[in-house]
Amino acid sequence: MKFGIFFELSVPRPFEVNERIVYQNSLEQVRLADQLGFDQVWAVEHHFLEEYSHCSAPELFLTACAMQTERIRVGHGIVTCVPEFNHPIRIAERAAVLDILSGGRLEMGTGRSATWTELGGFQADPDTTKKSWDEFVHALPKMWTQERYSHEGQFFSMPSRAVLPKPIQSPHPPLWVAVSSPGTEDDAADRGMGCLGVNFTSFADQEKTVKEYRRRIQHCEPAGAFVNDQLNTINFLYCHDDSEVGVSTGRKMMGQFQYMAGQLDMAKEVYPTRAYPSAGLLAGARKQAASPGDLKEPPEGIAVGNPDQIIRELKKWEATGVDRVQFLLNAAESIPQEQVLASLRLFAEQVMPHFQGEEAAEASRAEARANAAASRATAGVGMAAGGGAG
Repeated sequence: MKFGIFFELSVPRPFEVNERIVYQNSLEQVRLADQLGFDQVWAVEHHFLEEYSHCSAPELFLTACAMQTERIRVGHGIVTCVPEFNHPIRIAERAAVLDILSGGRLEMGTGRSATWTELGGFQADPDTTKKSWDEFVHALPKMWTQERYSHEGQFFSMPSRAVLPKPIQSPHPPLWVAVSSPGTEDDAADRGMGCLGVNFTSFADQEKTVKEYRRRIQHCEPAGAFVNDQLNTINFLYCHDDSEVGVSTGRKMMGQFQYMAGQLDMAKEVYPTRAYPSAGLLAGARKQAASPGDLKEPPEGIAVGNPDQIIRELKKWEATGVDRVQFLLNAAESIPQEQVLASLRLFAEQVMPHFQGEEAAEASRAEARANAAASRATAGVGMAAGGGAG
């Protein structure tokens, strides 16, 4: 099983002070994750969601990530495939540029938004978002692979044109879909697309979901030129040598995240439509916290605590058959940056090797120790230089 990181870019007030801090801290986390062997970084697309997410231009953030890293793959998690948000030609063009600038490291996640704040803000019709998403995900690979492309559809039309540039990856970047409500994993499987963010349910239910996805995708009609059969799940991460510190700090982060999620207006709750059969992945989380930092018992499988605790929880995810766990590392800067970086280093050194082969595990441990030491040394030099300047 592999590991990646996932960003909402949540920002506490005052925004004019903290937005820059959040972006800079997130880029530092990405640079370290790349050095430590995390293999993917994902960023959402959200609009108008005060505090919860200030990531309205993920392609720019991901370009910055790509420019400052060497190996980690950069993922749109997701691009909103609704015409009022994004025209599909512009999606194809921007994604191709990102693939070029990253040296062919783009993962292309797609979705349709789930909050009324966003759908209403763009004056999009919730009843049609699933249809527009389907039309877009079938069109995008053709724009990337055909010399010239034309289209006559329900949600967009275009005469024959060369959509440029073309991505580096051949035939095109892997396609994913955000899975935040039950049934979307079936949509992903039927179209040969990867699942990004499998629902938080019991591990027994999760295992059934994975098995059904694996079964259905074998008989799919791919939206793109190939099948991407990967499943990622979303989790929280805070790793500390002291179990009590790890759990309490992790709960604080989760409580902050869930409190912010509790302020969202979900489409299902505002607009009566069968297009959104549930409130989505955040529905349960929103009921957990009444105020920032107030969290009841975290659900099973959350990666907070000391390395041994986290290994036990992640082994449960591995047993379900998911391919990768994507970690949220912070929420509205509720954890100081140095603690976030220390958590990443400790996880890479003491947890990641338990999910690799023996030879790869030893190499990973050695590399993690070396990278962690180098990172700490660099941080020390920076602080010393800062002290001298003062």
